[in-house]
Amino acid sequence: MHIRNIAAAALAAASLALAGPAAAEWPERPITLIVPFPAGGGTDTFARPLAQQLGIQLGQSVVVDNKGGAGGTVGAGVAAKARPDGYTFFMGGAHHALAPSLYKNLSYDIQKDFVPVALVAQPPQVVVINTSRLPVKTLQEFIDYAKKHPGEINFGTAGKGSTHHLAGELFAMQTGIKLVDVPYQGAGPMLSALIGGQVDLAFDGLGSSSGHIRAGAIKPLAVAAEKRAPSLPEVPTATEAGVPNYVVSTWYAIWAPAGTPQPAVDRMAAEITKALNTPKLRETWISNGSDIPNLTGPAFGKFVDSEVTRWGKVVKDSGVTLD
Repeated sequence: MHIRNIAAAALAAASLALAGPAAAEWPERPITLIVPFPAGGGTDTFARPLAQQLGIQLGQSVVVDNKGGAGGTVGAGVAAKARPDGYTFFMGGAHHALAPSLYKNLSYDIQKDFVPVALVAQPPQVVVINTSRLPVKTLQEFIDYAKKHPGEINFGTAGKGSTHHLAGELFAMQTGIKLVDVPYQGAGPMLSALIGGQVDLAFDGLGSSSGHIRAGAIKPLAVAAEKRAPSLPEVPTATEAGVPNYVVSTWYAIWAPAGTPQPAVDRMAAEITKALNTPKLRETWISNGSDIPNLTGPAFGKFVDSEVTRWGKVVKDSGVTLD
């Protein structure tokens, strides 16, 4: 019995000795961060500076791989099928809480095929217009103008079923106006179209719009938040501007493919929290209208579940369908 105990203890010690260094060695090579939208959109606004900071902290490059298409579902499908070895992560967001209600044949399940790692940013959406196309200065003026021109005003989206699209549909339902959506392959192309005068307005995340707003290329009418954005204190909330309870955020987050080793998931979550609290990233996040979130692991997973339910109701009530 005594000999058996010694043998068991020795085996346990050997196992710990093997497990310890293996866990400590992660990551041993560069990490890929799949972003399911083209470069230049709102996801990139947060993904690239975060990836750079994570690379510094982890001692390995974190490479952003843009795989756009179909409202972010193409890249999500690729990420879901990636080898779950701790070297591929996925940065999606609110778009992926919408998808289950919009797409009949998704190649992945955001709640089952991924492990929730961390909420990264939560900037509010902002109603932005091209002033050369819309002769309005306030949100209420826009609503009045839209009621006089039903179905004649179009808004750009980052794709059918994106938060930009559903935010526009929700706004139309709440205000009793009729708008025509024009889908693009991501927020970057959408903003280019808005600035270039191909569309009248957009319901965009403040993260991707803020730079263009500061440059004077587009005009904000309201932020879809409970309080004004620190980076744009002069812009009223939608409630202040006459549309009560219009609150929409384009949140961004990181997942890992299901089956990814838990030590890698936990380490990544801890490193993300650390990165978000560095002075450089705090400044970048705040300038792009986002608070610094602190939601990781299972708690973040519950948040995703609640968002899937919330947007499922909006999709049903608005009657939005995808071909």
